[in-house]
Amino acid sequence: MPWILVFLFCLFCAPAQAVTIPGVTTGASASQEKAPPPEPDVEQKKAAYRALADVLENDTSRQELIEQLRKVADTPPKEQVPVITPPEVEDQKTVLENITDVGRHYGEALSSRFAQLYRNLIGSPHKAFNPQTFSNAASHFLILAASVFTLYWLLRLCAWPLYLKMGRWGRKKNREKSSWLHLPLMISAAFVIDLLLLALTLFVGQVLIETLHAGSKTIAFQQGLFLNAFALIEFFKALLRLIFCPRVPDLRPFTIQDESAKYWAVRLSILSGLIGYGLMVAVPIISNQVNVQIGALANVLIMICITVWALYLIFHNKRAITESLLHLADRSLTFFSLFIRAFALVWHWLASAYFIVLCFFSLFDPGNSLKFMMGATFRSLAIIGIAAFVSGLLSRWLSKTITLSPHVQRNYPELQKRVNGWISVSLKVARILTVCVAIMLLLNAWGLFDFWNWLHNGAGEKTVDVLIRIALILFFSAIGWTLLASLIENRLVSDVHGRPLPSARARTLLTLCRNALAVIISTITIMILLSEIGVNIAPLLAGAGALGLAISFGSQTLVKDIITGVFIQFENGMNTGDLVTIGPLTGTVERMSIRSVGVRQDTGAYHIIPWSSITTFANFVRGIGSVVANYDVDRHEDAEKAKQALRAAVEELMEMEDIRGLVIGEPSFAGIVGLTNTAFTLRVSFTTQPLKQWTVRFALDSMVKKHFDLADVRAPVQTYQLLPAPASGTPPTPEEPTL
Repeated sequence: MPWILVFLFCLFCAPAQAVTIPGVTTGASASQEKAPPPEPDVEQKKAAYRALADVLENDTSRQELIEQLRKVADTPPKEQVPVITPPEVEDQKTVLENITDVGRHYGEALSSRFAQLYRNLIGSPHKAFNPQTFSNAASHFLILAASVFTLYWLLRLCAWPLYLKMGRWGRKKNREKSSWLHLPLMISAAFVIDLLLLALTLFVGQVLIETLHAGSKTIAFQQGLFLNAFALIEFFKALLRLIFCPRVPDLRPFTIQDESAKYWAVRLSILSGLIGYGLMVAVPIISNQVNVQIGALANVLIMICITVWALYLIFHNKRAITESLLHLADRSLTFFSLFIRAFALVWHWLASAYFIVLCFFSLFDPGNSLKFMMGATFRSLAIIGIAAFVSGLLSRWLSKTITLSPHVQRNYPELQKRVNGWISVSLKVARILTVCVAIMLLLNAWGLFDFWNWLHNGAGEKTVDVLIRIALILFFSAIGWTLLASLIENRLVSDVHGRPLPSARARTLLTLCRNALAVIISTITIMILLSEIGVNIAPLLAGAGALGLAISFGSQTLVKDIITGVFIQFENGMNTGDLVTIGPLTGTVERMSIRSVGVRQDTGAYHIIPWSSITTFANFVRGIGSVVANYDVDRHEDAEKAKQALRAAVEELMEMEDIRGLVIGEPSFAGIVGLTNTAFTLRVSFTTQPLKQWTVRFALDSMVKKHFDLADVRAPVQTYQLLPAPASGTPPTPEEPTL
C-alpha cells in the first residue's frame, strides 16, 4: 500500500518535475515552478489513466518506458531532463485484413501490367513501313533459315543408320544380360551425337550469317535472332528425342508405345517451335520492320493460340496420362510410388498453370518471358533429375544390409540388427531432406523463394545450424546406446572360449540395467533436442519434479513395489526360471519387472504378484534339493528284514546312472523313526541337485515297492473292532473283540 500511495503522488505531481507524459502532464517547464498548474478535472484524469494503462499493457512500450524512467533517474541535475515519450503502439491486423492487403497489392500490380499492355497496343509510336527494306531482309532471312534447316536435316539423316545400329547393339546386350550399362551408354551416346550435330549446324549457320547479312546490321540482327531461337528449340527437341525417340524405338529409355511416342514428340515439337520462333523471331522482326503495335498484337495472338492449344492437349489426354502414371507407380519403389501417384492427381493443373503463366509473362514482358520460363524449366528438370538419382541411390542402399562376422554376431547378437536399423533410419531421413531441398530449389528456380539468401542469412542459417546440432546429438546418442547395450548383451551370452552363461540373477539385473539405460538416454536426448530447437525445458523439468512428487505421494504402493523388488533382486532371492512358493502359490517364475513377478502354476494359471505383497517365499533351486522318505511297515514284521529290504532298494537305485548323477553324496539311513500300535516307520534321506528331488523320490518309491514285495514285508494292516448289537431289554454283555 505505501508504494501505491507514492506512485499516485508522483503521478499527480509530475508537472512539478519537468517530465512530460502525454495525457498525464500538462507540459509545464522548470521556469514555471512558482506558478502551480491547475488541478486536472475528472475527464483528464481518466484519459491519463487510460493512456498509462495502454502503455503498460504493451510489453515493448512498457520496457521502453522503464528504460526512459531509469534514464531520467540517472540524469545529472545540471543537464536537461529528457522528455519521456511512450512508443507508438502498432495496431495488430487480423488475418482477413492481411489477406485483403495482399490481394489489393497483387491486384494493383496485375492491373498496372494490363494497363501497360494496353498502352503498348494503342499508344506505341508509329513507324513507317518500307516494303523494299522488308523484302530484302526477308529474302536474306529465308535463305539462312532454309540453309540451316536443310543442313541439319541432312546431318541427322546421315546419322540415322548409326542410331539404328547403336539401338540394336544396346538392346542385344541388354537381352543377353552381359551388362546393364550398354543400353544406357548407347542412349547417352546418341544424345551426345545429336548435340554435336546441332553444334556443327550452329557453326555453319554463324559462318553463313557473316556472308549473307549484306553489310546490314538489321539483317545480321534478325539472322542472329533466328539462330539463337533455332539453337534453343532444337536443343529442346533433342531432349524430346531422348525421351520419346519416335524413329528409333531401341534407343527409347522408357516403356512407351510407338503411337504415343510419335504423338507427343510431334505435338511438343510443334508447340516448342511455335513458342520459340513466334516469340523470339517473329515478334521482334514484326516490331522492328513493320510496327511496334502490330508486333505487340502478334505476340498476344500467338500466345493466346498456343495457350488454348496446350490446354486442349492437356485435358484431351488427361485420362490416358493419369493411367500411365498410376501404372508406373505400381511398378516403382514405395518411396517413388507415393510421389508419382500424387503427381498423377495434379499433373494437368500444373501443366495448365505453366502455360497460363507463360502466356501472362509473354504478354507483360515479351523480351524476357521465354528466357525466364525456359531457364526455370531446365533448372527444374535438372533439380528433379538429380533429386531422383540421389533418392534412388538412397533407396537402393536401404534395401542392403550390413553383415557382421560370425564371431562378432556370436559375441554381440543384437549389434547387426541395431546397426542396420540406425543406418536405415539415417538413409530415410537423408531421403526426406533431399526432397525438402529439391522443393526449395524448385521454388528458387521459379523466383518464388530466394533459397541462397535464406541459406546464408537469418532463419536459413539458424535452421541449418539446428539441424546439424540435432544430427550430432542423435548420432552420439545412438553410438552411446549401441555400445552400452552391446556390452550388456555380450555379458548375457557365452563366448567362443566356452565362457558359461551368466546366472539367472545376473541376466535379470543386466536386463533391468539395459532397460534403465534406454529410458535415461532417451529422456536426456529428448530434453537436449527440445532445448536445441528453442523450447525452454526449465518449466518441463520443474513440472516433472512436481509431477514426480505428486506421484510419489499418490502411489506409495507402486514405490514400495519398486523398492522391494530392487532389494529382492540384489539379495538374489529369485530369478527367472526358479520354482518358488509365494504364499499359497507354487510355480515357476516366468517374468520379473521392477513392479511385480509373474508365476506360472503347474495347472497353467499365470499369477502376477506385486513385490510389496511378498512377505516370505520359498525357492527350490537354491543350492541343493532334499528327499526325506518315510515308509510304514506292519508292527508284526521283522524290523531287520524290513531294513535290509530298504537298503537293497536304495543300493539298486544308486546303481542307476541317470539317478546316481542326481544324488549328491551318499544316502543316510535313520532306521526306525516312529512306532505306533499298528506300524513302525523306516526313514532314508538323500541330498540331490536342485529341482531333482522329485525325480529321485519317484524312482525310490518304485524300488522300495519292488523289494518290499520280494521280501514279503507288509504294510500296516487297518484293524476294526466289531461289537454285536445287544438284545432289546437286556443289558449289553462284554464279549471278545473281533479283529
